[in-house]
Amino acid sequence: MTKSDLRERARDLRLRGWTYDEIRAELGCSKSSVSLWVRDLPGPAPRYSEEERRARMNAGLARFHADRDEERRETKRLARESVGSLSDRELLVAGVALYWAEGTKDKPYRRSESLQFINSDPGVITLYLRWLDLLGVERDRLRFRVSIHESADVAGAERFWAELAGVEPSAFQRATLKRHNPRTVRKNTAGTYRGCLVVYVTRSAELYRRMEGTWYGIVGAAGDQG
Repeated sequence: MTKSDLRERARDLRLRGWTYDEIRAELGCSKSSVSLWVRDLPGPAPRYSEEERRARMNAGLARFHADRDEERRETKRLARESVGSLSDRELLVAGVALYWAEGTKDKPYRRSESLQFINSDPGVITLYLRWLDLLGVERDRLRFRVSIHESADVAGAERFWAELAGVEPSAFQRATLKRHNPRTVRKNTAGTYRGCLVVYVTRSAELYRRMEGTWYGIVGAAGDQG
């Protein structure tokens, strides 16, 4: 087919509503050539109305986000299953690192050699309590207190944390209430908001020293790996 024939064929296809890409694929020529031959002709009528186009776009985005969510879930599932069971040593190291990140530390200007831990994540609290079990801390040595916004369901939060910790709500000390600041836009207002749980271990000075010593042992061992 001569160049003139290609041009005539391209113009005919364009008048029939074909797009540049469709013409290029049909004739096996460059897109720039197609543009040169047919640019004076009207483009194809839109295939979809504005409402249909928006609906198709939203449907495509929904499929994209669903696929991404499934990918996230699968990645997390595989990572979770790869952990398997924890040895006592692994749990000891994990608990020490967790406490050092989130627990109350002794300072030269404020002596506080006792284990006190606060967090709002039920998984973190579960791991911490399991770590205390490993250390031989009996439940009757634990003191619990909820720290929560004054507008929240305090009693409901105490029931939730008590069930998680395996104790009665009556074992809880009086909750610490965070006063409302009208200038603050709070985001933790959903029904799942249960504040933070404070866990204090009585007679825990020796445990604290062991925890701190173990932490520096972990840091030193990590440095030796370099």
